[in-house]
Amino acid sequence: MAKPSDSIKNRVKKLRELIEHHNKKYYEDASPEISDFEYDRLMNELASLEAEYPALKTKDSPTQRVGGTVSRGFKQAAHNPPMLSLDNTYNAEELRAFDSRVRKAAPDCSYVVEPKVDGVAASYIYKNGVFTRGATRGDGERGDDVTENIKTIRGLPIKITAGKLRSFEVRGEVYLSKKRFEGINKEREAAGGPLFANPRNSAAGTLKLLDSKAVALRGLEFFAYSLVNAAEHGIKTHIEALGALKEAGFPVNENTKLCPDIDSVIEFCFEREKKSAELAYETDGMVIKVNEFEAQRILGATSKSPRWAISYKFKAEQARTVVRAITVQVGRTGALTPVAELEPVLLDGTTVKRATLHNEEDLARKDVRQGDTVIVEKAGDIIPEVVSVVKKERKKNARKFIMNPACPACGSKTAKYEDEAVRRCINVKCPAVVEAGIIHFASRDAMDIDGMGPAIVKKLLEHKIIGDYSDIYSLDEFKLAALGGKKHKLTDNILKAVEASKKRPFDRFIFALGIRNVGSRTAEILAENYPSIKELQNSSADELAQIHEIGPVVAGCIYDFFRRKENREVVNKLEKAGVNMKGGGSASKGAFKGLSFVFTGSLKSLTRPEAAAIARRLGGSVSESVGKKTDYLVAGSEAGSKLDKAEKLGVKIIGEQEFIKLAGIKSRPAKEQGQGELF
Repeated sequence: MAKPSDSIKNRVKKLRELIEHHNKKYYEDASPEISDFEYDRLMNELASLEAEYPALKTKDSPTQRVGGTVSRGFKQAAHNPPMLSLDNTYNAEELRAFDSRVRKAAPDCSYVVEPKVDGVAASYIYKNGVFTRGATRGDGERGDDVTENIKTIRGLPIKITAGKLRSFEVRGEVYLSKKRFEGINKEREAAGGPLFANPRNSAAGTLKLLDSKAVALRGLEFFAYSLVNAAEHGIKTHIEALGALKEAGFPVNENTKLCPDIDSVIEFCFEREKKSAELAYETDGMVIKVNEFEAQRILGATSKSPRWAISYKFKAEQARTVVRAITVQVGRTGALTPVAELEPVLLDGTTVKRATLHNEEDLARKDVRQGDTVIVEKAGDIIPEVVSVVKKERKKNARKFIMNPACPACGSKTAKYEDEAVRRCINVKCPAVVEAGIIHFASRDAMDIDGMGPAIVKKLLEHKIIGDYSDIYSLDEFKLAALGGKKHKLTDNILKAVEASKKRPFDRFIFALGIRNVGSRTAEILAENYPSIKELQNSSADELAQIHEIGPVVAGCIYDFFRRKENREVVNKLEKAGVNMKGGGSASKGAFKGLSFVFTGSLKSLTRPEAAAIARRLGGSVSESVGKKTDYLVAGSEAGSKLDKAEKLGVKIIGEQEFIKLAGIKSRPAKEQGQGELF
């Protein structure tokens, strides 16, 4: 067995970081940055390296698990069996390869082919004919219990009166029709709010609303595509199961076909691809499933996807155009993104004038130059990107674009960190960084300040009415009126939205701060582990890194953010303005509320940062030195001078096991289990 070199190890590490980043953008932020094809290219490279070097494969590798997450604000619901994702194919050759693998185990099988609706997968459980639970897919093992929201979906039978099914689980895709999506965006535009990027994002966001009445107004729909454990109901094939679901009153996609062989599968996939634009809903491919349940059982599944099903992805719509110029935009975290300014071109129903080039490395790899003829497509049907250059049409005098090492917005130095492909402006007062940060702070997924869109933010900055996002809370009608010399028509709405934003949940506030690498899911995790911003601000990088799903890179970003004086000052201003900075994390339960701890010596089952994190999460404070106000010294083996000082001051001295008992957590073998098993 070949031993991986350092370069191979580094490539695997880099691939995992990239895939995790894009998983977060797709599943958590609902804003994919790359196409499915590009994502699969990264995933396939990682899978190939792990196959060649098995020692590099780990249980937490992206190749071994589904990419989604569960959300804060909902109860969690377990999935049995797990809701897996599908592997993708992009051409007839890959479909034939899938068929060859299948027929080795199931030579006489047939296939069912159905549209891959671009929505959100969900589970629906019925008992004695009554709908009892609805849940999102989440990470495959568990999702969000969104029962009340699911009840509002059009066409979902709440009570089953027809057919033979009574106690069962059905799975399907929740979606928004194209027409309803356009209507929602028109309503949001009229109200001055931000627009949804596409129907899938809108459906995903709608299911996570905490107000089921608001969900009902959105007009969600769904298609049933799976009857779980259908064999228990005497059903032997998938096509029969779909028939039983239809008989029970569930919407089943009418563009579904039973195919006897792979040739008819391919023919049907190509046929539906040509007609996909005619449908009332968005589709991005077709799903191919082995029809016979016994064959499915024989084929089985990996931890990530079934071996008896696969998806065929439609080709993203592409267009040819010319690069007028290459510019560099600066994001809220200082990231410098090269952008191709294009001759306007119609793509997927919209006029595209700009396309991302992602980063310096991507720009160099594609070698895009001013004046080039390029092929553009929408990554994930959202963000236009340059896919390739038609180099045979390149002009002889076309010059290679070299990114300036200085920030284009403020002229400051930029930095490129070892673990990143992007270059960043390090000036926290860079006008572009400040503007993007305020827009993010006020955005729908953060503080949700309706009416505080990019245009208003730009004007407020130009008039020097605000200088950072904390200044939003000092706005009044006179300051807003100054924008146009008279009272702005949105003044009342903006001021009401600003006031309402003070009560946003703690995790939304953390996300709004714009800390690099802290998305909405990470913000939820932090809010679950810290009772208030004070405890979070005072955490060490080691302590943060011990939290499950955080890790050293993200921990470093959080720690660095709060070490900056200007950031702490802004947080203090927000606190004085009355913005909510407290949550329902475990620390708020107060087992250690008001108690001060010092840790010394070597602990057996916890690291000292882990122990300190537990104390803080339960409301206690942690100090490096023993003093008169210290309540407990937790002493491990080889305790030093702190033990002597505690004895002299009369501080209570306890061992590790007593600390664990006081904390009410499970004991574990010496440093074997993961942080997630502590609670």
